[in-house]
Amino acid sequence: MANKKATAKKVEVAPQEVVETVVQPKVETPKKEAPKKDEWVIKDRLYELTRTKPLVFTLPTAHSRKKSLLYFDEKLGYQKELRYATNQRSCFVEEQKGQIVMGRIVFRDGVLRVPKENVALQKLLSLYHPALKSNIYKEYKPAQQASNEVDWIEFELQALNLAKTLSVEEAEAILRVEMGQAVTELSSSEIKRDALIFAKRNPNLFLQLATDENTQLRSFGAKAVEMGILSLSQDQRTFTYGSNGRKIMTVPFDEHPYFALSAFFRTDEGMEVYKAIEKRLN
Repeated sequence: MANKKATAKKVEVAPQEVVETVVQPKVETPKKEAPKKDEWVIKDRLYELTRTKPLVFTLPTAHSRKKSLLYFDEKLGYQKELRYATNQRSCFVEEQKGQIVMGRIVFRDGVLRVPKENVALQKLLSLYHPALKSNIYKEYKPAQQASNEVDWIEFELQALNLAKTLSVEEAEAILRVEMGQAVTELSSSEIKRDALIFAKRNPNLFLQLATDENTQLRSFGAKAVEMGILSLSQDQRTFTYGSNGRKIMTVPFDEHPYFALSAFFRTDEGMEVYKAIEKRLN
């Protein structure tokens, strides 16, 4: 007897709806910025006059027609009136309240010491007072002054080291700019000594002259005049040959004659004059 195969019944399934899941972008909550701390350092402060230092010197403490005491606030976009009141926490008039007790700002022997308790006066002097920008006084800052002194010492050493390596002729050219004809009377050792002294006293000018390619040319021209090869008129406006009086060049108005001569030597015409003078100097 043959086995009958079971017929599977087809079950129809209703179509399922496809549900799309929408992923919402994650919105980050902006972080709140921490409030900035007041960078003002509570400490005693010392102020010094930068120019003359009389026994007593007084700064204006309130705005007036004769003496302006205003501070321009860039954030707010307008000028704020300043006033030093001993019983107020702020030096701005618009922030002061109640009765006002005016104070004085007095430098004695060129200095003014303000204790840490008087923050209003310290901020007025360190941040806002117009006399600060005018460089009438400055706040004494030991760390900054030490840094400036270190820079100056290094600058001085640089000039001294350069002066030490210069030949006598190079040192003479630099000194001639500073001393003029008097340098011709110095011996070689005196020239080297004076170059070192010059480098120590004024390292900035010394380095400028030592690295200026025109220094040698100026010295060359001055030496030619001293030896009579060239002649400079009494009004210092005209260079001529010492032998025949033939004009070489006219000094431009309001220019140093030897600066003008060194510039002339760098031209094509001036180079021929330079070579002719060089032969006579040698």
